[in-house]
Amino acid sequence: MKIVIASDKFKGTLTGAEVAAALTRGLQRVIPDGQILTIPVADGGEGTVQAALASGYSAQQVEVTGPTGQRIEASYALHGEQAVIEMAAASGLEQLPEQRMEPLTATSYGTGELITHALATGARQIILGVGGSATTDAGAGMLQALGVSLTDRHGMELPGGGAALAELEHIDLRNINPALRQASMVLAADVDNPLTGARGAAKIFGPQKGASPQDVQRLDAALEHFADLLEQQLGTRSRNTPGAGAAGGMGFAAIALLGAERRRGIDVVLELTGLARALEGADAVITGEGSLDQQSLEGKTPIGVSEMAFAHGVPVYAVCGRTTLNEHELRGAGIRHTIALVDLVKDPAEAMTRSHQLVAAAAEHLADFILAEHTANTAHHH
Repeated sequence: MKIVIASDKFKGTLTGAEVAAALTRGLQRVIPDGQILTIPVADGGEGTVQAALASGYSAQQVEVTGPTGQRIEASYALHGEQAVIEMAAASGLEQLPEQRMEPLTATSYGTGELITHALATGARQIILGVGGSATTDAGAGMLQALGVSLTDRHGMELPGGGAALAELEHIDLRNINPALRQASMVLAADVDNPLTGARGAAKIFGPQKGASPQDVQRLDAALEHFADLLEQQLGTRSRNTPGAGAAGGMGFAAIALLGAERRRGIDVVLELTGLARALEGADAVITGEGSLDQQSLEGKTPIGVSEMAFAHGVPVYAVCGRTTLNEHELRGAGIRHTIALVDLVKDPAEAMTRSHQLVAAAAEHLADFILAEHTANTAHHH
C-alpha cells in the first residue's frame, strides 16, 4: 500500500515535520510493509517561498528598496527557470521601519527589483505570492523597477506610492525589461477583489495598511486614474478581473501588463511541493492541521490537499488537534474520516502535552479504516 502524508503544522504544538513523523510511526505499527511518502505542505499565505525551499529550491538574497524607500535584504526561491517571489519579503507590512504605516507613499518597487533579479538570473516562470503587502500603488512601483516610466505633466518621474498616481500624465513602456516577453507569471492570491470601487483595493484593504477614510478616497481615485491611462494605452480592461485588487492593486499591474494568471495560494503551493506526482498510485492521503474549522474550509491546507486528492481519486483522512466541523461538513469537504486529538483523551490539556503519542495513536486508528476500505474495494473489484 502507498500512503501519502500531507499535513500542515499543529500551530503552537507540532511542526509539519513532527506531525508527519508521528503519523508515520503510527501507520507503520499497523501497516508495516506500507510505502509512506511525506510531502511538506503549508498554505499559500506567507509560506510560498518556504514551501519552495523545502522542495529543493535555492534561496537568492538581494538588497532591494523597502516600502518606504529604505534598503533592505530580501530573498526569493529559485530552481532552474522557476522563481518563487513573495511580495511581503520586499514590500510587506513587516518591512516597515518601526511598523510605521505609510498608506499613501508605500511603494512596491522592491518587488519589481526581486523580479528583475530573477529574470537576470534566467528565471522565465515567476510565481508571485502577494499576501501581507504594505502598499496601495496598483503595482506602479513594481512596474517602475521593471523599466516602465510613469511621469507627471512636467515630465517628472512620479515618486513612490498610490497617492502620486493622481498626478500621472504619461506611461512609457519602451524600456520595459525585454526578458518579460519570454516570461510567464502566476499571481498567487486568495482574494478576488477588483482594483477599484466598493470592493476595491483601497476600500477593503487600505485601512489595514493605515489609510484613513480620506486616504481611502484619495487612493481609490488615484488607482482609477492609473487604470484609465494604462487600459487606454493597452487597449484591454483588467481592473475588474478577479484578483486585480490583490495586494493594494499589485494584481492589476501583473494581470494587465505582465499577463499574470491568478491562482489560489494553496493550489500553487501544492503544485510546488509535488503533491500531484506523489498522489499517482496512492491508496490514501492523510492530511491535517491544529484546528479544522470554518476557516479551514476557505482554502487552508487540508482542504486544498483534499480537493487535489479527490481529483486523483485518492481517499482522504484527517488528523487534527480539535475540530468545530460536524461529520457532514467534513465529508462535504471530501474527508472520509477525521480524528481529533481531544477526542482521544479525557483531559483536553493532554492533547497539547502528549501530542506526539496521540498523533501516532490517531494514525493507528486511521490505518484500520484505510485497511478496511482498501480490503472492501479490492474485494469489490475482483
